[in-house]
Amino acid sequence: MASRHFSRMIVLQSLYEWEIWNHEKDINEIIDRNIANYGSDLIDKEYPKTLITNVLKNQTQLDDIIQKSAVERPISQINTVDRNVLRIGLYELLFDKSGDVPPKVAINEAVELAKNFGGQNSFSFVNGVLGTVYKTMQAIKPEGEAIPNPPSTEQIVN
Repeated sequence: MASRHFSRMIVLQSLYEWEIWNHEKDINEIIDRNIANYGSDLIDKEYPKTLITNVLKNQTQLDDIIQKSAVERPISQINTVDRNVLRIGLYELLFDKSGDVPPKVAINEAVELAKNFGGQNSFSFVNGVLGTVYKTMQAIKPEGEAIPNPPSTEQIVN
């Protein structure tokens, strides 16, 4: 299993656990424990820590984009797995400017997480939301051109 894919699984598991504990547990302890317990084969043990830190740092804006992209489902009604898969996917799609994760890979990885850990229709919901955001991004800046860092919520959802 690819190291980045497995890292995303650990991040998803950690975000899920953190939400189940109503944010009362230290997220750094959760991610460190999960990396120690499940990520012994990871080549880059810092990647999941960086990813979870950045998802949480941008959570308000990510949640706003989710809400405006999935108006039929208030964010509070999106199940915990789908909500966190969307946060991870949107972060990689919109905010990660390292160039390591092409947009289509970010979408595909999120869909795979939804297939493996979400409900029966999670993957199609995640694919629909991320696909809509990606198409909107393409309308703002075609493939190969830089997207503003980070793009404004209004640019993505209008």
